[in-house]
Amino acid sequence: MKQIITLLAIILVLSGKVLAQNIVVHDPVMIKENDTYYLFCTGWGVSVWSSTDMVNWTEEKPVFKDTPKWALEAVEGFKGHIWAPDIAFLNDQYYLYYSVSSFGKNTSCIGLATNKTLDPNDPDFEWIDHGKVIQSFPGKTNWNAIDPNLIVDKDGTPYMSFGSFWDGLKLVKLTPDAKTVAENLNDIPTIASRKSSSYEPNPTSVDDNPVDAGANAIEAPFIFKKGDYYYLFASIDYCCKGVESTYKMIVGRSKEIPGPYLDKEGKDMATGGGNIILQGNKNWHGVGHNSAYTFNGKDYLVYHAYDANDNGAPKLQIKELEWDSNDWPAVKETN
Repeated sequence: MKQIITLLAIILVLSGKVLAQNIVVHDPVMIKENDTYYLFCTGWGVSVWSSTDMVNWTEEKPVFKDTPKWALEAVEGFKGHIWAPDIAFLNDQYYLYYSVSSFGKNTSCIGLATNKTLDPNDPDFEWIDHGKVIQSFPGKTNWNAIDPNLIVDKDGTPYMSFGSFWDGLKLVKLTPDAKTVAENLNDIPTIASRKSSSYEPNPTSVDDNPVDAGANAIEAPFIFKKGDYYYLFASIDYCCKGVESTYKMIVGRSKEIPGPYLDKEGKDMATGGGNIILQGNKNWHGVGHNSAYTFNGKDYLVYHAYDANDNGAPKLQIKELEWDSNDWPAVKETN
């Protein structure tokens, strides 16, 4: 096995590609095509990595060589550093949703690009951008159009969850082609928030965010279907501060995509509910922005964590999930 890995490494070096472990990523999502795993994450033009074992990774070319013109026009100050993508296979092609925004503001859009394959060597490989799916506006929408995640109902109806701070995490129904919002944006429901029924706005802001945005520290929804339930994962508290990050992950569940998503105690995530599934420790100061998948009969939690032993660099983490007798997930302990 070592000889095979060494030979593969030599081939990759000769082809200009290098295998890497403990890679620096932010907001990772993953999908498998044939025998290759593809990882998409925040970066210039959307960063892309590939692997055959989820351990050794090769950096690929970004999704966008040139920043989409529509994004530059829609978001003032945006220069091409694209956030928090989501990847899914739908309608016989790959859907990549991505976020364009300004930090600390809800001048944000979620865009969509599609591809017939993720293999850069396939003659059919070509990212086609479809532009804006949804947009938020300061002073007009009390939600933030970033951190998208696609989930398809059992009847084939696509939904998108999204959101960061402001009024919390939102859910919208999409058209059958999953390229357009299919409902009125003036009254879209909140499916998760840190605001309880007795919530009072924080009188101070964080990172110069508007007061409401700074007070409701929740983002990065991801809905994962397992058995009879849809599990809503979300990240709470603060990312993006290196060793000072306080990110942690919570979860609730529902038997229907629209919710309500309840935690183990029956509290609605829309009013402050959610059980912590993972939080930081002395080695990892902040863990979050997760996605969840089933590969080869096993369930995995994929996320980034800030490495306390490497100046708080955000590193890729992949942990196996296990399920208790009441069908609640937990991160599997490893030796």
